[in-house]
Amino acid sequence: MKAVVIRKYGSAEVLQYEDVEPPKIKSNQLLVKVHASSVNPIDWKIRKGMFSLITGSTFPKILGFDLAGEVVQVGSQVTRFKSGDAIYGSTGLPGGAYAEYAAIAENLVALKPSNLTYEEAAAVPGGALTALQSLRDQGQIKSGQLVLINGAAGGVGSFGVQIAKALGAEVTGVCSTKNLDLVKSLNADFVIDYTQQDFAKGNVQYDIIFDAVGKRSLSQCKGVLKPNGIYITTLPTPESVLETLITAFFPGQKAKLVLEKPNTQDLDYLKELIEAGKIRVVIDRTYPLQELAAAHAYSETERASGKIAIAITS
Repeated sequence: MKAVVIRKYGSAEVLQYEDVEPPKIKSNQLLVKVHASSVNPIDWKIRKGMFSLITGSTFPKILGFDLAGEVVQVGSQVTRFKSGDAIYGSTGLPGGAYAEYAAIAENLVALKPSNLTYEEAAAVPGGALTALQSLRDQGQIKSGQLVLINGAAGGVGSFGVQIAKALGAEVTGVCSTKNLDLVKSLNADFVIDYTQQDFAKGNVQYDIIFDAVGKRSLSQCKGVLKPNGIYITTLPTPESVLETLITAFFPGQKAKLVLEKPNTQDLDYLKELIEAGKIRVVIDRTYPLQELAAAHAYSETERASGKIAIAITS
């Protein structure tokens, strides 16, 4: 099968399109013919070696977590899926989605939303699961609350705006000038252009501040967070880890750090929201698998609006 592999950590040039052996599945796994994948920042951070203590030094590696495709074989213990099912999901470590075939555990996938293409479906898992688990689980979001989403036009933030609205919140999105109309189209109640205004110096206090791009800290946001408000970040910096630990033991404002946990139940929930028209997928660009290096390079600019999709089979 064709796949993109790395044989060392480094720049986008280490991504090589070549022939490799297809994976063999375990008893709890599905073999999926992958029609599409997508790029998340975690992909190129792993490629650079930023998580080498976790991902190890054994090569070659096939990166990529998000996928959508068709089940071609099921393991002996699989009960929820059968050959021919159209599915989407997130592989978890060690990855493997940047390939024509991937092995993935049954509990990490769900049936694909019927109203999405494979490319659209593959753009959902990482970003939407992160947003959902941030707002619902870490933020304990409630209807009527005031929620601010920093990075509202990005791969996580664009889902965050829509999920917060679906859960009944009043949503303020923060983005650049060029993305104001996009964030408004996602039904944000208010939009702040960060090139013109620093939301952290505003006069509105929020129940939840979700920093979907990991650019601000709790200490920077304290003035616009309600006394018992929750700040959530996607980036595990030393500061955010320390703030999370410290605020866990004291009353008042809390800092939370989200680590996406792919699972069938949450993917099914997102499928319901998508099929009900409450979430749409924003795709900035689509690249073929053999141009994955260019897709990574574009993602690294941190200027993509929504997600970057990877078309693996036509």
